[in-house]
Amino acid sequence: MTQQHDSQSPVSHETDGPDAAPVEQQLAEQVERLSAELEQLRGQVLLERADLENQRKRLAREVESARRFANERLLAALVPVFDALEAGLANASDSDPLRSGVELTLRELTKATESNGLATLAPAPGDPFNPEHHQAMSIVEVPGVPPGAVAQVFQKGYLLNERLLRPAMVVVAKAD
Repeated sequence: MTQQHDSQSPVSHETDGPDAAPVEQQLAEQVERLSAELEQLRGQVLLERADLENQRKRLAREVESARRFANERLLAALVPVFDALEAGLANASDSDPLRSGVELTLRELTKATESNGLATLAPAPGDPFNPEHHQAMSIVEVPGVPPGAVAQVFQKGYLLNERLLRPAMVVVAKAD
């Protein structure tokens, strides 16, 4: 048997040939494309993180708001009870045996509702009129009360955690 030796090898070791520059250019372009894609993905991740953080904060605010105002309907329904108890006390004589019971009931009701965020708006005559908390029922001339001030209170108002539940109904002093 004879062995044949092929002098030409199928593997070429030339790297500096005419094909080397386009390969390097292709690799450089691919690196640039991949780098740009990586930066784009980083930007998307940052936007998604910011969006998730904003959503988390918004949900936390909504939960807090729901917690603070969960009793709003119940407390709004109790406001006429305050009116009735106060009217009863205003019309009861000091010698009425039920007066002390009504006073105690009103005190306990006030304590319970205040612990749940209800606050009374009871402006005194002479206090400045506040359109955010007061509803003007009429305007009258009242000696000794400055113009634009509360002259008389018809009905107390109420706030629930600093939000108006019912405005105080007042008469406002007329300007000269």
